[in-house]
Amino acid sequence: MPEGIVRYGINNIFTIEEDVTGEVFECRIRGKILSDSVGGYNPLAPGDRVSFFYDSIESHKGYIENRLERKNAFLRYNIKKKQPQTIAANLDIVVCISSPDNPPFRPRFIDRILVEAELMPGCDAMILLNKTDIGIPDNVENILQLYESLGYPVRRVSALTGIGLSDCFDIWKNKRVLFVGQSGVGKSSLINAIYPQASQKTGEISKKYNRGSHVTIFARSFCYDGMDITDAPGVRDFIPYGVDSSELRFFYRDIAQLSCDCQYSSCVHIDEPGCAVKAAVESGTLNADRYYSYVRLYNDILELEKL
Repeated sequence: MPEGIVRYGINNIFTIEEDVTGEVFECRIRGKILSDSVGGYNPLAPGDRVSFFYDSIESHKGYIENRLERKNAFLRYNIKKKQPQTIAANLDIVVCISSPDNPPFRPRFIDRILVEAELMPGCDAMILLNKTDIGIPDNVENILQLYESLGYPVRRVSALTGIGLSDCFDIWKNKRVLFVGQSGVGKSSLINAIYPQASQKTGEISKKYNRGSHVTIFARSFCYDGMDITDAPGVRDFIPYGVDSSELRFFYRDIAQLSCDCQYSSCVHIDEPGCAVKAAVESGTLNADRYYSYVRLYNDILELEKL
């Protein structure tokens, strides 16, 4: 039975690239439900590997038999559907793309992407600031340097001018990469700069609200010059999936480093006495915005756990 990789899916019809020939097949799931995808919003995502068989009548069509074992998956909690949603699978690098403005820089969004990436075995996280041609304000640069001090690779690029992209190409070579970020930060523009034949649609920023519109409506992966990149739909709100509120503290690197000094080993740094994390915020040794980012996400996850 042939095997292949999912490039994208729409309405439970998936485009599969066969491993051996590189041919593309339009496939449906045999029996409509995959046994190991029960309880999830979507059974397959770009990067998933599947076994399938050819349609005996129509050329380049087929039926998916099984989803092969995943190395990892990047998920979010879909609040509307109240289910986990897989954005992409079998990744080597998650690239969180932001911009200095248009739309505004949102470090709390970046923090949430980093948490989900930390949950994924065999996957690294990277922060990419696009639109640097409009300049980088000092407050944005300071936060980027904070992420660098925590060990996260940060790159400053421009899809418009091409500045900084060649360095990224070297990092992404022979890797499976996910582009994720808010609507309007330029994920699709970066795809087009890397691979013009992709012809991904791009949108304008709302002058009234200073945010982008949802132009990419489904995740799609592209393979070009040894890079396998998935362009994910833009999101405004993101809740990581797979971490309990009591364990969240281990996925903020700076907070995790301070946790061992707390009076209680089970301290979650909210209202416990003898908390080294809150003391570090008060003394200025821990960035206050990072702490309040943690508290906000802690409370969001806690509310979901009550449902």
